[in-house]
Amino acid sequence: MQIDKQQIIEFLKNRGDQQQAQQAEGELPDQVDTDQHADLLNRFGINPQELL
Repeated sequence: MQIDKQQIIEFLKNRGDQQQAQQAEGELPDQVDTDQHADLLNRFGINPQELL
């Protein structure tokens, strides 16, 4: 599944993780594939199901 990077950044900001949101801005590609980038999402503590 493809998820827009901005959606992930907003998710992090909404849960109060400003520092992780800034880090994600620099590390994530514009379109995040939940399978291909699962390791990156895990580093930010994100379960892709939370983004649906």
